Amino acid sequence: MNFEPTEEQQLIVKTAREFAMGTLAPRAAERDLQGWFPASELRQLGQLGLLGVNVPDELGGAQAGAVAYSLSLTEIAAADASVAVAMAVTNMVAELIVAFGSDEQKRTYVPMLCSGEAVCGAFALSEPQSGSDAAGMRTIATETQDGYRIDGSKLWITSGDRARVLIVWARTDGGAGLRAGGKAASGISAFIVPGDTPGLSAGKPEHKLGLHGSTTVPLTFDGCVVPTSALLGRVGDGFKLAMAALDGGRIGIASQAVGVARAALSAATTYAKERKQFGQALANFQAIQNMLADAATQLDAARLLTLRAAYLKQEGQPYSAKAAMAKLYASEMAGRVCDMALQVHGGYGYTHEFPVERYLRDARVQRIYEGTSEIQRIVIARSLLKEFVDHV
Repeated sequence: MNFEPTEEQQLIVKTAREFAMGTLAPRAAERDLQGWFPASELRQLGQLGLLGVNVPDELGGAQAGAVAYSLSLTEIAAADASVAVAMAVTNMVAELIVAFGSDEQKRTYVPMLCSGEAVCGAFALSEPQSGSDAAGMRTIATETQDGYRIDGSKLWITSGDRARVLIVWARTDGGAGLRAGGKAASGISAFIVPGDTPGLSAGKPEHKLGLHGSTTVPLTFDGCVVPTSALLGRVGDGFKLAMAALDGGRIGIASQAVGVARAALSAATTYAKERKQFGQALANFQAIQNMLADAATQLDAARLLTLRAAYLKQEGQPYSAKAAMAKLYASEMAGRVCDMALQVHGGYGYTHEFPVERYLRDARVQRIYEGTSEIQRIVIARSLLKEFVDHV
């Protein structure tokens, strides 16, 4: 077993780290306080090849693989999680079009996503009444003479007001799947919708606990007409496409969690060595050492779980359960580590003077989006039970 990154992966990491530390980190607190969307920074990520790390080079990507993508996303998240989440969704949208799109769709949309020309991509799946239960969506796509008319609404859409390329899920069965109960997923299709399509509008960004530099908006589709060529994959395959994208997306969330937790542990370690109490540095107290040691161990475990899932994806092996494990453990680990970092800082940690309070706020959502921790446990348990049955 070789745990060392390849030369190509090291180069990607070096590029991401230099940009993260030199460009993102110095203004991360300001973006958070002001709620500034990082449009310029995302375009720069595109110029550096970080918006299509796992996309073929002929389509404008870096073609460096899922492991390089995970490593680079960790570096960006360690500097600014708001930028990292927009980067992750854009990569996910580009990869989904590469995997299931027509040649025309790939040529039209993937290069603009990878280059930063599109600013970012958006993944429009969740709705007011269907979060974890994606099959319960109610947005309808009605076939017309020239294409499809989309009517409905979406909720919690990252970068939905900024993206020039959105993948939108809608029912193409006229709602029959909902009336059929358990077969609801079979009537869902996916569409590529440009951000300036008439009939598509974004609502006011949500006021969130964290990720203030990332916009999260509701979307409304009111007679939004797209051509037949906007269909991604085949009619009725939308749910399958969404689940495939979410499997890979969970590796992205785990990578973000590792990055944020790493930044929090670094801040706590630095502070513990510098802060004096009772005549000596905090780092000299065993209680503090125990906290740091536990955090470092959990962080390393999460990092290895994440890289294993990324490696399996890269090698074309089944990775759904491993991605769920990585996302579950890494996201919950990040919450614990960030909370520990704030505790080490004491009262200062509760103020904007130090970044640990931002890390804690940014980490909390990682247990929710791309499938809650409860959903990850269902995925893992189903895989485990199936594996047990297959071996009996």
